[in-house]
Amino acid sequence: MARRSFSVFSLSFLDVMACGLGATILILMIISAQVRVKADLANDALRAEATRIEQEVLDARKNLLRLRDTTAGRDTRATSAAAEIERLQKLIAELRVAADQQDNDSLAKKESAEQLRADVRRLEEGTRRLAEAQPEAGTGEQIRSFVGPGNRQYLTGMRMGGQRVLILVDASASMLGRTYANVVRYRAMPDARKVQSPKWRQTLDTVDWLTTQIQPGARFQIYTFNEQAGTTAAGSDGGWIEARDGNDFNAALAGLRQVVPGKGTSLVRAFQAARNMQPTPDNIFLITDGLPTQGATVPADPEPIRADRRANFLRQAIAELPARVPVNVILLPMEGDPEAAFRFWDLAIRTRGSFLAPAKDWP
Repeated sequence: MARRSFSVFSLSFLDVMACGLGATILILMIISAQVRVKADLANDALRAEATRIEQEVLDARKNLLRLRDTTAGRDTRATSAAAEIERLQKLIAELRVAADQQDNDSLAKKESAEQLRADVRRLEEGTRRLAEAQPEAGTGEQIRSFVGPGNRQYLTGMRMGGQRVLILVDASASMLGRTYANVVRYRAMPDARKVQSPKWRQTLDTVDWLTTQIQPGARFQIYTFNEQAGTTAAGSDGGWIEARDGNDFNAALAGLRQVVPGKGTSLVRAFQAARNMQPTPDNIFLITDGLPTQGATVPADPEPIRADRRANFLRQAIAELPARVPVNVILLPMEGDPEAAFRFWDLAIRTRGSFLAPAKDWP
């Protein structure tokens, strides 16, 4: 048998070469992929660094602008300060000139003061002569006087006659303010501050003014009422005080100034006190700020009293009035009580009295 000839480029050799070439290509591909990944990571880091540097540049520019603005502000303030210093220096110079002028005018002012003193003495002498010329007591003059702010005079239309004048003063908590918010605020204050509330001060001035209209020889009484009613003059409950001189009024007014507004409003109690007086009054002045909040007893329900119930409390109170006695109402209105003005006006008209809702600065 003939032997096969040997060749280095046999099929097996070619297979080996092909495998080696494939392995080489695979290695090159793997290396290329790793190089791309590393390049991308490096690019991301460079981009982040570039962004950070750009941000720092922007921050540096902002700081630069802020420093420029601060410098400009300092320059402006320095300029303003220099102008103010110059203005003050001019003012000092003017004041010095005025002081020198004041010294020069001293003698003239002294002479003017002497002239003024002489004028005052002449006016005092004239006042004394006028006082001596006043009519004697019992001819209709006032026992007391009351001068409001600015010496104002008001036309009221009040019928001030009567030989037995009863003044009823509402001393409930609502008399502390003209709004519910003010009432709540004053109720939380000490008593010394409560009696200084503007509305209560106006009430006291109103009573003071009324007493100046009472004629000599008449009799009067001042009652306050909230849940109860009582006189302000100690020892005179149920009786009358004769208007002989100002001291009689001053004692009753002093008692009124000791009253601290508080509690609810029972107009029934006030009119019952008027009916129980002996003899009954022939003229009543009622100072209040709204419809009553209770009748003869304190309501058990703590909720706010509705308008219809308050109107019913007023009707109950009117039923207690002595017959044929005029009721003159002075209303210091409270917010949230729109029916009060109409109902008290109706009470005044039906009893042949008068109705007044004064300004805040009256009397």
